[in-house]
Amino acid sequence: MQLKSLRLLVAVADTGSFGAAAKQLHTVQSNVTTHIKKLEEELGVQLIHRAGRVRPTSAGLALVEYAERMLSAHDEAVSLFKGQEKACGRLRIGAMETTTALRLPPILAAYHAAQPDVDIQIKTGPTAELVELLLNGQVDCVFVAGRLEHGRYHSLKAFSEQLVLVGSAPMTKMPSSQALLTSAFLAFRQGCSYRQRIELLLASQGVNAGRIFEFGSLDAMLGCVAAGMGYTVLPRGTVEAHQHRFGIHTLELPTPIANVDTYFVAPEPETWTPALASFAETLRDAVVEDELQLTAS
Repeated sequence: MQLKSLRLLVAVADTGSFGAAAKQLHTVQSNVTTHIKKLEEELGVQLIHRAGRVRPTSAGLALVEYAERMLSAHDEAVSLFKGQEKACGRLRIGAMETTTALRLPPILAAYHAAQPDVDIQIKTGPTAELVELLLNGQVDCVFVAGRLEHGRYHSLKAFSEQLVLVGSAPMTKMPSSQALLTSAFLAFRQGCSYRQRIELLLASQGVNAGRIFEFGSLDAMLGCVAAGMGYTVLPRGTVEAHQHRFGIHTLELPTPIANVDTYFVAPEPETWTPALASFAETLRDAVVEDELQLTAS
């Protein structure tokens, strides 16, 4: 069963004429009738009523439904790889929760405006989990803390973050080692790079057995910090964006602990779909614009 034959069948059903179907698909009428006859012989059923008005039989209508789905999937697959101006299909993005909440919204909005036919899916998680999703082909690209050292993957520095200590009360200096030892730290689950910075901070203050509670969402974490449950370590920009809601306070951290870069990581560019290539271009434009604004300021 050839796709060409199915396309001709759909055209006959739509136009109600062998001649009109031939004209619509830029072929000759004899070619249309030959393909329809071959389909009927192959399937062992009559597909078209030829007496009087040309119209599909019940078997023909059933096949037309299948044909329309098959042709639609075929045409979508072809357009996906033909470098059309408008991308289509699906784009699966993995990102840390803080990146998703603060950095990605304007980029995703610009991308959606440029490529409205792409279905965007976002998966959030800690860096280690996101890398695993990428390596297993479960997402098309990720935003993670630090560069992925892997020869088969492309990395682009997207954002630079400054981590801060977050607490419920104003802080002018680092809490004492005893206070850190007896306080809880709130963090995302294992594999989160910010959680690793908490462990580095505690070690730098001589605390080797701090209590770390795992949270699944940013809002829950900030709410519990605001209620005095403990401390956390998060990017300054993320905290400032939520400060008015929670009444939390921050303290700068030592530079080696505070500075962390977020990278966009994807497979090698020659393997990208048009949807992913367009997203990478949108991201690069945003990164360049941010760099120009920093230079100007």
